[in-house]
This record gives sequence, C-alpha cells and structure tokens, in this order.
Amino acid sequence: MVKTTRIRLDRISSSTRNASLAAEVIVGDEIVAAEGYLLAVRILHDKSTYNTVEDLTGRMVSLRAGDVLAGTLGCRRALRGYAGVVPDQIAVGDTIEVLNLGGILGRCTSANPDIGAPFKAEVLGSILSFPALGDRIGRPAQIKDHAVPSADRLDSDIPVVYVAGTCMNAGKTVAATELVRGLTRSGLRVAAAKLTGVSLMRDALSTLDAGAVATLTLNATGNATTRARVTVARTKGRVLRIDAPTTAGHMA
Repeated sequence: MVKTTRIRLDRISSSTRNASLAAEVIVGDEIVAAEGYLLAVRILHDKSTYNTVEDLTGRMVSLRAGDVLAGTLGCRRALRGYAGVVPDQIAVGDTIEVLNLGGILGRCTSANPDIGAPFKAEVLGSILSFPALGDRIGRPAQIKDHAVPSADRLDSDIPVVYVAGTCMNAGKTVAATELVRGLTRSGLRVAAAKLTGVSLMRDALSTLDAGAVATLTLNATGNATTRARVTVARTKGRVLRIDAPTTAGHMA
C-alpha cells in the first residue's frame, strides 16, 4: 500500500507547470524513475553560485538549505552547465541533484567548474495527482498531464522562421527575439516557440516582451528536455497549437 504524506512546498519550479501544483501537495513513497515525473525534494545545503530556480511565473527565486522544492525528473546535456540522467531507481530518502534552473532533477554525471557542483536534495516522495473525482489514492504526477499533443503533419499557411545554432549561448534566443520585435513593429502578429533545450520559461518570456502574441516551450508538450525520436512530432504539435490564437501572422 502506498504511504502518503501531506507537505507544503517552498518552491514550485517552472518545469512542473503542466501539473498545476498547489502550495500543499500529497506525496507517496512509490516513485516512477522516468523523465517527466514530479518529485518533492528537500535542498540539503546552500550555494553561492547557480543557486536559484525559476518559479511558475518565470521569476528566479533563491534556493536555500531546507527548502522543499517541486521538480521534474529529466536528463540534461549542457556544455556550460550540468549533464545528468534519471537514475534507474529512486526511493524516499535518496539524494538527487538539481540539474538546471527550471528544476530538472537527476543524477549529475558532469559539472562545469565555473558554476560549481549542483544542489543536492533529499527525495521526499512522488507528488501525487488525483484526476478522478473522489479518488483517494492518486497517482504519480507527470508533466504529460494536460500536455499539447504531438502532430505528424504541419497543416498551416502561416510562414515559419526557424533559428538554429550549434551550442547553448550561441545567440539563438537573441536572434529570435529581435526577429519577433522587428516583425511586430512592421505590423505583423507574431507567435514564438522554443523547440529544443531544457525546461525553462526565460527564453520564451523574452519573446513575449518583444511583442509576441503567444509562446510555448518544449515543456508544454510533456518533455522535460530535448530527446531523440520525439522532438520533431512534438515540435509540430506546438506550432499547430500556437497558430490557433494568432489567426494571422508569422511564427518565429
């Protein structure tokens, strides 16, 4: 039988936003060790660098020893950050690491010395969701809940401008933001989508600040990070979804 506990979250990371978590959640001791599932963890120490997490509003907030954080299991490959994987097994009381500013959780396999080691955190349990009316048992919550569906085809007459780069921090977001700004000032309605990367709202929000009428990230399709074999179909799903409110314009 699943053992459950009610806890209060100090920080709810942006990577969990599909699950629409409240400040108080119920956690269980049965944990699914797979990308996209949500955990509650307790931060074990303080850090002087790379010591914030993005919350549900896109604001960066500090993490301190003792904070209870809601995060999302996922792999990461970041040349200038952390690399990590989802452990094969996870149990309550295990130690796990915070792999990015969006609250991705996993086992760190490589760290950039410029930002130091990642936060270590104690696993408190799997955050449970209760989708069925009257459900008292719940099930492990994941970011595939309420996700934008994938698509096999792009049936749209709206032009798409695609920006690609060879590495993180190459200037992709800066270029896309300036395209959005310029097209918007010319009188077009422009929507934006970040197609790859890791769960983080920051880049998408910058395009809204530049005048985009709507924006989505890969997190909206239930992905914690870019992953082989699913990225293209989920990208098409995001483009089709984001087309709907724009009615006319360009996609950047």
